[in-house]
Amino acid sequence: MVRSLMIIAGMVLGAASAQAQDTLQVQGTAPDLYLMHTVKKGETFYSLSRAYSVPPKEIAAQNNLSFEGGLQLGKTVKIPLTKSNFAQGGEAAGHPVYHKVAEKETLYRISVNYNKVPLDNIRHWNNLNGDGVQKDSYLIVGWVKGNGSGATVAPPHPTPVAPPPASNPAPATQAPESTTVVKNTPPPATTPAAPVVTPAPPVEQPRKETTATAPVPPAPAGASFEQIYAQQTAGKKLSTEKGPGSWFKSNAGPGKYYALHNTAPRGTILKITNPLNGKSIYAKVLEAIPQMKQNAGLIVKLSDSAIDALGTNEAKFYCELTYEN
Repeated sequence: MVRSLMIIAGMVLGAASAQAQDTLQVQGTAPDLYLMHTVKKGETFYSLSRAYSVPPKEIAAQNNLSFEGGLQLGKTVKIPLTKSNFAQGGEAAGHPVYHKVAEKETLYRISVNYNKVPLDNIRHWNNLNGDGVQKDSYLIVGWVKGNGSGATVAPPHPTPVAPPPASNPAPATQAPESTTVVKNTPPPATTPAAPVVTPAPPVEQPRKETTATAPVPPAPAGASFEQIYAQQTAGKKLSTEKGPGSWFKSNAGPGKYYALHNTAPRGTILKITNPLNGKSIYAKVLEAIPQMKQNAGLIVKLSDSAIDALGTNEAKFYCELTYEN
């Protein structure tokens, strides 16, 4: 009888500990994303399963632990983030998962590292008006299903973009834990599809007339990229470039175009023209073109939503750029 009461007390404490709302900081890069959880008093594989919506046996397997042996107090456990328990859609719900911004990191690079989560979602979750992010600030990059208990707490930071919620878990009395083998088999892990890479044909070197280095002035709220371009270039000399461009996969909606460019400051609006048909678009610079073999010689990479707007379906195309000097 006494042993039964102790087992029940252990299960209650395990369930109670799963209600602590700590700050969850994502680790790794896609597709291997995970959280680190430090085991608290009374916690079991089952309480962690409820907290993070991961089958208990899968947690044991991820950490090379014996399921029957239970969890050791103070041990750090890896909790996988997969499509089944990590939501990154626009209306995501659950417990927020944060990324700590590194030096010189851009919003675009953060999106790529975390399953190419749409830039608009990151802006919405963190109340951002533009693409600027600050070193050591915290950004929500998704939501874990369950109640997200007791993961590693992020240290205090002076300039948060979206302050993570603090927690003060109530102390619990140690009691023997109960470990029971579950009968369901963990669902298979899912792996995001590999990015499409297009081989680079020989290209000509771009001709640059000037280099832009000045910071970009702020734009009025709600202004279109074309309006911002007009503001940035009013009464100023323009930099022009002619050469090959290419595409990158993007979640940008219709009419919103983004660019990777090596010299224009982040936030600059480029006017890109297809000289074969005279069609033009306006695209915002996110960051520099990655130094990869297939990008050699390119003067710009555009989000693939601009393909139809420029009237071309070629993997690489000749274009003209103008932007603020």
